[in-house]
Amino acid sequence: MAALEDPRPAVNGAAPHVSKKPKLSFITESELRDEFAHHQPGIARLNNGSFGSCPSSIIAAQRRWQFRFLRQPDDFFFNQLQPQIIQSRAVIKDLINADHVDEVAIVDNATTAAAIVLQHVGWAFAEGRFQKGDAVVMLHCAFQAVKKSIEAYVTRAGGSVIVVNLPFPVNSNEEIIAEFRKGLARGKANGKKVRLAIIDHITSMPCVVIPARELVRICREEGVERVFVDAAHAIGNIHVDVKDIGADFYVSNLHKWFFCPPSVAFLYCRKSPVSPDLHHPVVSHEYGNGLAIESAWIGTRDYSSQLVIPEVLEFTRRFEGGLEGIRNRNHDKAVEMAQMLAKAWGTNLGSPPEMCPSMAMIGLPSKLGVLTDDDALKLRSHLRDHFLVEVPIHCEVPRDGETRAMDADGCITGYVRISHQVYNTLDEYIRLRDAIIQLTQNGVTWKTIQS
Repeated sequence: MAALEDPRPAVNGAAPHVSKKPKLSFITESELRDEFAHHQPGIARLNNGSFGSCPSSIIAAQRRWQFRFLRQPDDFFFNQLQPQIIQSRAVIKDLINADHVDEVAIVDNATTAAAIVLQHVGWAFAEGRFQKGDAVVMLHCAFQAVKKSIEAYVTRAGGSVIVVNLPFPVNSNEEIIAEFRKGLARGKANGKKVRLAIIDHITSMPCVVIPARELVRICREEGVERVFVDAAHAIGNIHVDVKDIGADFYVSNLHKWFFCPPSVAFLYCRKSPVSPDLHHPVVSHEYGNGLAIESAWIGTRDYSSQLVIPEVLEFTRRFEGGLEGIRNRNHDKAVEMAQMLAKAWGTNLGSPPEMCPSMAMIGLPSKLGVLTDDDALKLRSHLRDHFLVEVPIHCEVPRDGETRAMDADGCITGYVRISHQVYNTLDEYIRLRDAIIQLTQNGVTWKTIQS
């Protein structure tokens, strides 16, 4: 922050005093409410993790960029767009501790980034640089779009897929590490090679912070050729240092926890001999000029969500501790609310507090009978329609021989995933608590919920 000049006139020719340490003025409660006043009134919005949230001041900044283009598109294209995208990439570079801005490309979302990486791997199989049957290793809870990209690019080109089943509820990083080692061993069986490991940094459903750095280190020890960390929820949610993590590719959305308007993400690609062979799946004029340049122009479209990144960083500085302060407070509140809900329902958390980001999984009373994904969707819709609570529901039925968490009435198979962002209030979590208690007291199960 620049020093504030004293507006008073000089006395006897003396220079006015310049404050070197201005008093910080953080966002007030009323200003915070104004920033999110466009949220639908009356909704307990406990699902920041899916679509994020964008403050009014950032929406206004986005509109200013949109109007710059609409007023004079030729000047905007030739003189303004690319320098501003470079500035946004520089902000991201510093946030994630990358070595160079050339390692940072801005793309629409984590799905696009996954397509870029898996397209590259698919070409290696198709062109014979990887052998048929060599493996891609992924976690069973990988995002569905990632699984579909593997299907589209890798399996059809001859690659095999090894799925690592993680325990849930989970009690420690060691449980995850042990299962991951088993998956790598399966991928290397019969002389095959693991060409790519895909590691979530924060799994989506169920939601758990994965020990990404440790898993990357194991990949290096085991000779895995490339490592892609899918960290769609990471920026603004947990600390990110790409050099410390050590992956070849790392993606995070910026519209989930970093307050950008949808949709925008970054893809970090560590400089290596394979860098020139990474390409955006939408081919335009900049093909062959490097992924970051290709991604900065994929045809006429609205680039404004990419251009507001510097303004978003300034928004986070309105809070005590900046982005780190926001992140820490959100984590603490998410855990506090999760423990309150688990106590009220007589259930459990899906992971220890240290493995929760700004989200947490809480077991639902077994009386609700959530036994399938369809049950979970019906319950979610019921909470939205009848209690004005927006929260995702996860179904986790034990596999053969597994033991799972129990409550007084049976095995816990349903979980809610709560998020905490700066706009959330205690009353919203109380509403969720009371809604579930009311449903169980009324004997409601998925069979009695009308779709």
